[in-house]
Formats: sequence, C-alpha cells, structure tokens
Amino acid sequence: MEPAIRLKPGCSKSDIRKKVWDYIEKNDLADFPRPVHNRIPNFKGASHACEKLLSLPEFHDARTVKIDPDSPHKNARFLTLDAHKILLVPTPRLRKGLFNRITPPARAGKEMLKMCSTPQGVKEHSVPVSLDDRISVDLVVVGSVAVSEKGWRIGKGEGFADLEHAMMVAMEAVTEDTVVVTIVHDCQVLDFPEDLLGDHDLTVDYILTPTRVIKTDCKRPKPEGIIWSKVTWEMMKKIPILKKLQAIEKEAGKNVFIKKDHDQELHTRLEACDLGDVHTLYIGNIPPTTTINEFKDILQEKGAPPLRLKWQIDHQRAFLDYMDVAQARQALSSLQGLTIRGNSLWVNLARAKVSNSKTQ
Repeated sequence: MEPAIRLKPGCSKSDIRKKVWDYIEKNDLADFPRPVHNRIPNFKGASHACEKLLSLPEFHDARTVKIDPDSPHKNARFLTLDAHKILLVPTPRLRKGLFNRITPPARAGKEMLKMCSTPQGVKEHSVPVSLDDRISVDLVVVGSVAVSEKGWRIGKGEGFADLEHAMMVAMEAVTEDTVVVTIVHDCQVLDFPEDLLGDHDLTVDYILTPTRVIKTDCKRPKPEGIIWSKVTWEMMKKIPILKKLQAIEKEAGKNVFIKKDHDQELHTRLEACDLGDVHTLYIGNIPPTTTINEFKDILQEKGAPPLRLKWQIDHQRAFLDYMDVAQARQALSSLQGLTIRGNSLWVNLARAKVSNSKTQ
C-alpha cells in the first residue's frame, strides 16, 4: 500500500511525528482527545483495528497481556478482559510503580468490563504490581505515532514505552521472543530509515490497522534491558522504581552508572545559592512538538544550560534561571538567532526576574 504521507530525505523523528500529527488533524482522522499533537493519536477506526487482536494466535495463547493506557487501545483492553486474560496497564508516567493489574468486580458483565477499560476504570478497579510479583507477560500492545512495515517504531517522544519494555526485561517479565503489537491508523504506516532508531528503541512484530494485519518479521533485536547510560538523574528522581531496579542490577554485578548530565550538578548549586541572585531568560515561540529533553540538549549544545528550567510547552515558552545577570546575558547572546524546525525563537531577559531590562 502506498504511504499517505511523504517523507523528505534526512527527516528526523520529530519531523515524522509532526508530519503524522498534522496529517491526521488536517484530514479529520481523529476522535477525542484533540488536537493529536504530542499524543498517541486516537484515530477513527481504532476500535475496529483493536478487534484484529482476535485474529492473532499469540493473543489467543496469551495469559497475561500488557496494554498501554492510550485512548486508541480502549477496545484492546476490553477484549483482553472479555477473554478472561490478565490485563496489565502501565501507571501514568511510571510515577507510582510500573503496572496496575486490572481487577474487575466478580461476575462483571460487558458494560462493566468496558468501564474497567477506561482511565477511570483502571484507576478504580486495579491493584499495583510490585517487583516482588513474579509476572510473565505473554503479549505487549504499545502505541505509536509512526511505524514501518519492517517493525521500526516511533513513539510520541517521551520514551516511556521503550523504558517500560526495558524495565520488563530487567524484571524478566518478557524475553526477546515476547510478541509486541502496535495499533495505528493506515496513514501512520510509513517507510523511514532504520538509522533513526537507537539501541533503546522498541520494535514491533505486528501492526494492526483498520484495514490490515501486518506481520513485520522484524529482524532488529529488541532492547536487552535498561541502558543505564541513557538514564538521567532527573529520570531517577521522577521514576522511583528505577532506583529499585538499579539496586537489584547492581547487586547482580551489572554496570548501572547513569548518564552524566548537568542536572545533578545544577541541583546541588541551586540548593547552595541565594534564589534572590537567580536571573531569568524568557524563550518564546517554541514549536509545540518540542520535547523538554530535546530542548535541554539544544541548550547544552549552545553552551547555555540553565540552573533551573520552567517548561511551559502548552504556551510554547520556557523560563531559564541562571546564577547571576552576567550568566543570563551570556546565555542571551549564545541563544540569539536560535531556530527549532524553522521557528525563530524569541529570546529575552525576563522583566519579572531582572530589573531594568527591556523587552525587545
């Protein structure tokens, strides 16, 4: 099938995400929530695409199925519960553990099972799964923004699906042979180069769309576990279960040194400094598809890493705190003329923090 979306040579993951999100919005291919930007799109026909799970022998044979909490997977969660399988759903942003096991009331009918498949139902009818629970996941369903027929997957840019899978490997809940399925609209099936993928990127074995079941026969290995050198200090703060897994793997003699980044050093400096001495830059017109990690990398490359970053991407802006006005002005100079994906950013000293500064 000819792809609906054309990609230019040299495009990045971010370019592909924007292409897909823009195409879905322009052609009215999504249901609530909208806009689909920065989301796994809840495409029209998602429920029908989920029904194709029933055609997979691996789904019939599975006892335990892990399905992401995204809106287009609602019917997949229902079908799993209706088939009397164990359903695991990741906790939001992994802040309170890795999974919740959905526990419908005894003798629940289809309407109750459908309710248990919603975010509210997951919240009300589930129990947490701890590292001490020896689970074995037989089938994994993940969301995608784009996927190739060769099984290469691009998510929404936050890395949670990749990290969840790596954590499951570390827990010995999945193996290299555990089948991974993604459910997307036909327009999300694209041809993009393999060199966009990293060692941490999860691949898929099946792609389900409203019109097709694609068996990818993907030859690229799935991640073999947590790549600790890619884990940041900030991630360790926000995802407590990472600390527990790090301790377990350290005891097993594995190298668990995390990525060296400036966040930990800056946190230490921030605690030691007088906040009255902090000065701020305002950055505006940031493209809405920009992730915070991408933005931090750009600041690092420009030699302007802040002491503290206030991220307000819903308003396409950020505020960067520096130790003193000299550092703020040096960063201002370094960031002048900065563009991200064709957007010229507005960079200025923030009047709320720096006295006698003028807005250009």
